[in-house]
Amino acid sequence: MVRTGRRPRLSPEDGPDGRSGTRTAILAAARAGFAARGYDGASTRAIAAAAGVDAALIHHYFGGKQRLFVAAMELPFDPDLVRRTVIAGPREGLGERLVRFFLAMWEEPARRQILVGMVRSAMTDPEAAAMVRRIVVEGAILPLVAETGVTDSAFRATLVGGQLMGLALARYILCVEPMAGASVDAVVAAIAPTIQRYVTADLGFDAAG
Repeated sequence: MVRTGRRPRLSPEDGPDGRSGTRTAILAAARAGFAARGYDGASTRAIAAAAGVDAALIHHYFGGKQRLFVAAMELPFDPDLVRRTVIAGPREGLGERLVRFFLAMWEEPARRQILVGMVRSAMTDPEAAAMVRRIVVEGAILPLVAETGVTDSAFRATLVGGQLMGLALARYILCVEPMAGASVDAVVAAIAPTIQRYVTADLGFDAAG
């Protein structure tokens, strides 16, 4: 059967492989859509419209909504940089360095848009939640905790992830006061001891038991 439909039109800025302008526009629209409406509420049609492209191009470049989400929500930092920044230094200051790095990401508007999209999507869609767990907890926090050489690293990573996600939700999404308006230094001072305990202290039980 011969197809008679038109090929999706690429952006004039695209190179020979069509990846330059169009793909960038789709990713930018996807990040804004996921941040505003979450995974479930951001349709591929609406994302394509915001990007000014044919909806078929989302499937052309990404194969569907799930892959678009993963591409758009790619970690807004280099995991190797996190390890060098957080692990380096005295062990007793690890919690403070981790919380300060986490807050520094959220304080940057460009990174915040990606992170808000992650959190809102994880709250509204089970598939998005599973992807966020793989990207954030398994892809970033777990390797960091495991590198300290502690036991029960997977359980500790989920404790750290839960604490940090709760912090982000209260401060940057729900904007709960006075948390939202507190200085970075004040939040670090309040949260860092808890993160330090989760990563390095004796939890008082065997998580595998």
